Amino acid sequence: MLIAFNKPFNVLCQFTDRGAPARRTLAAFDLPAGVYPAGRLDFDSEGLLLLTDDGALAHRITDPRHKQPKTYLVQVEGAPSATQLQALRDGVMLSDGPTRPAQARLFDTAPALWPRDPPVRFRRTVPDAWLELTIAEGRNRQVRRMTAAVGLPTLRLVRVAIGSWRLDALAPGRWHALASLA
Repeated sequence: MLIAFNKPFNVLCQFTDRGAPARRTLAAFDLPAGVYPAGRLDFDSEGLLLLTDDGALAHRITDPRHKQPKTYLVQVEGAPSATQLQALRDGVMLSDGPTRPAQARLFDTAPALWPRDPPVRFRRTVPDAWLELTIAEGRNRQVRRMTAAVGLPTLRLVRVAIGSWRLDALAPGRWHALASLA
C-alpha cells in the first residue's frame, strides 16, 4: 500500500511524540493502520509525504542511490537575483559539504496554494518571492539551508512531488491511495 498525504504545517512526521509539550502527529489524521512515512518532512514544512507498509518500496523512495527528485515550492524573503538562482542551480556549499546542482526557477506570481495556518508574517518593507526547487538528495533541512546560503531565507516550504508522485489538489490533512510504481 502506498499513501499520498498532504502534511499540514506544524505536524510531526511520525505517529507519536515523546517531546514536551506534545506536538500534533500523523496519528491525528486517520491514516490506514500499518503505514509509515517513507522519508521525512520537517515539522514546519508542508506538503507531500508518502507512507507505505512496504519496506522495499520505502527504501526505493528514500535511498539516495535511487535519486528520486523532490520538488518544492519555496517562499523566500527577498527578491532573487539571477546570480542567486544560478548558485542554487550550480549547487551551494553547506556546513556538511556541497550540494548537488538543483533545478531552480522563479515564479512571476505566487502559486495557487491553500492558506497556511498560521499565515506567514507579511512585512511591507521586505519583498518575498516564490521559487520552484527540485533536488535529488535529502539532507536535513536542505532546501532551507540552500536558500539561506544564497541570502534568501525560507518563509514557507511546500513539497509538491517526489519522483513522479505529485501532490496535485490534495487538501492539507487529507490522503489517498496511490499506484506503487512511479
